Amino acid sequence: MAACADAVADSWDRDWTDDASDVADRLEACLSENGVLGVLPGVLADAADAAGGELQAAPVAAPPYVVVTSRGPVLRATLDGGRLVVRFDVVRVTDDGRYERAADESSVVVDVR
Repeated sequence: MAACADAVADSWDRDWTDDASDVADRLEACLSENGVLGVLPGVLADAADAAGGELQAAPVAAPPYVVVTSRGPVLRATLDGGRLVVRFDVVRVTDDGRYERAADESSVVVDVR
């Protein structure tokens, strides 16, 4: 995932971009080409299991389970006890709306609602 985020950031003319759609499209293409997108449903299933929940259906590498945003992939599922969201923040958005490559170690945010 980090290699794809690096490749996307390397494609910009400067250290940032303001084109959210381009970020998401390029990131999704790279993740797909490198087989990362295909393993994310398994990551979601493992996260649901770790949260003590049970998925209502088998997740696939497409919405609503896996979505690639301008910040990175988001995995979502409905569990018996609420909503599970796993976010991989590989790109950050600055206060002035610029998209920049996140720090070398991307953050992973897991939220059960």
